[in-house]
Amino acid sequence: MTRHVIAPVDELPPGSRKFLEIDGRPIAVFNVKGEFFGLLNRCPHQGAALCEGPLIGLASSSDPGEIEYTKLGEILRCPWHGWEFDIRTGQSYCDPRRFRVRAYPVSVEPGTNVVKGPYVAETIKVAVESDYVVVDL
Repeated sequence: MTRHVIAPVDELPPGSRKFLEIDGRPIAVFNVKGEFFGLLNRCPHQGAALCEGPLIGLASSSDPGEIEYTKLGEILRCPWHGWEFDIRTGQSYCDPRRFRVRAYPVSVEPGTNVVKGPYVAETIKVAVESDYVVVDL
């Protein structure tokens, strides 16, 4: 697995998403309440740009007339046909046995872990060894 540095944490505040292409794959990285998730930006149903859809919650009911909303901001709804996917796992809520979207692990690491230091600037020895003729026009 190849790792890719996406952005500094402050460039992806909570509630935001970043679209990018990595190795020819359209990917989106989401910040949901300080947790980061990566998904393939292609709906397995009919190929829509899935990650452009809204993040919603999951409505469930144990009794008629009683609705409970859970997983607020963790369910991604496809902008074309409304299929819903769990942003944590990529699992479909429309047809969970047959469909899922590829989820990618995302981590936050200190900058010092991304590129190891210390850093040394390259220096080049320079010397002027003769006189030059200069014309002012």
